[in-house]
Amino acid sequence: MAFEKVDYIWMNGRLVSWDDAKIHVLSHVVHYATSIFEGMRVYKTPKGPAAFRLRDHTIRLFNSAKIYRMKIPYTMDEIDDAIMMTIGANRMEECYVRPLVYRGYNQLGVDPSPCPVDVAIAVWVWGKYLGPEALEKGVSVCVSSWARPAPNTLPLMAKAAGNYMNSQLVKMEAMQHGYAEGIALDVYGHVSEGSAQNIFIIRKGVLFTPPLSASVLPGITRNSIIQIAHERGYRVEEQDIPREALYLADEVFFTGSAAEVTPVAMVDKIPVGEGKCGPITRELQKAFFDIIEGRAEDTHHWLTPVPKYNTVGVK
Repeated sequence: MAFEKVDYIWMNGRLVSWDDAKIHVLSHVVHYATSIFEGMRVYKTPKGPAAFRLRDHTIRLFNSAKIYRMKIPYTMDEIDDAIMMTIGANRMEECYVRPLVYRGYNQLGVDPSPCPVDVAIAVWVWGKYLGPEALEKGVSVCVSSWARPAPNTLPLMAKAAGNYMNSQLVKMEAMQHGYAEGIALDVYGHVSEGSAQNIFIIRKGVLFTPPLSASVLPGITRNSIIQIAHERGYRVEEQDIPREALYLADEVFFTGSAAEVTPVAMVDKIPVGEGKCGPITRELQKAFFDIIEGRAEDTHHWLTPVPKYNTVGVK
C-alpha cells in the first residue's frame, strides 16, 4: 500500500513538510541500520481521536534506545508532546504513528558514537495490516524456514531496525509461497512470533503465548490481550510452544499495533479449528476494539485524547 501523504513530519524539534523530511545518504543509519522505532495507532472514538497506550510505546522506545546506548535528546514527556503535535498538525482522526530514533550524519564506521542521535515522528493512514477481511475470516500462514536470532546475538527485546531484516526474510518467503504471513521459530525450534506480530494459541480454553525468552518483542497489544483475557476469566500461560502445537490448536491469533488482533485460519495448509476466527478469539477481539474505539469504558486508561493543534506559522 503506497503512502497517502500528510502535511507534516516532526524532525528534531520542528515540523517540516512531508517532502522535506530527508536525511543525508551517508547517515550512519543508512549503512548500519542504527535505528530503533515504535509503531502505535490512533483510533477514532465518539469523543475524538485517541492514541492507544501512548506512554507505554514511549517507554519501550526509550528502553530500545538504552539497549543500543542511544541517548535520546528529549524527555519522555517531550516525545509524547511531539507525537500529539504531529497527529494534531496533520488533523488525523485515525492513523498509524511511527516515532524513529536514528544515528545521523557525521562519519562512517561500525562505532556509532560519533554520530548524532536524531528523532523523527511520522503519521499516516494505514488500514488493516493483513487485509480488510483478515480480522473476520483469518489468514493462512506458514512456518518459516528462517528462525529468529539466538539469544545473545541480537537483542530482540529492542524494537530495532536491524531485527527486521530477519522479519523481511520471513515475510517474503511466506508471500512467495502464497501465504499472508510467516511464523518464525526460535533457535531451539519453539514457536517465536510472526514477522511483525506476537502470537497466541488457544487449546481447551487456555491461552498460550511464547515467553520473552523465545526471541519475541514485548508487544504492547500482546500485553493488552493478556490483561483482557485475565479479566474475562481465561488462563494465560507464557511458555515454550512446540511447532506441532500450532496444528493441534483450537484457535490461533496474532497481535500487534499494525495487526491488532488477527485470527489465523490455516497453518501450513492445516486448518486451525474450523478454519476461521474462533469464539474466544472473537470475544477478545471484540473486547479490544470496544475499548480502543470508545464503545466500552477505558478502565485501564489506555487512550489519550489527541488535542487540536494550530498550524499557523508552521513552515
